[in-house]
Amino acid sequence: MSISINHQTYYLIAEACAIAGTNRNTLLRWIREGRFTDVKTRDRNGWRLFGEDDIERLKIEVNKLEQIEEK
Repeated sequence: MSISINHQTYYLIAEACAIAGTNRNTLLRWIREGRFTDVKTRDRNGWRLFGEDDIERLKIEVNKLEQIEEK
């Protein structure tokens, strides 16, 4: 379920992971390890909200992993 705030679309973590092609646990591990910079936007409950730019950054990180696995 996407959320629109000030004409910008945000996605919850599960949706962002599905779009980028990874899973939630992997993303949370990457954030803990500092491999992926955490998002700045959160909802009133503290849940992460991923904008289009955050999802693009996540896709780049997933593609790096896929390239390493192919070698």
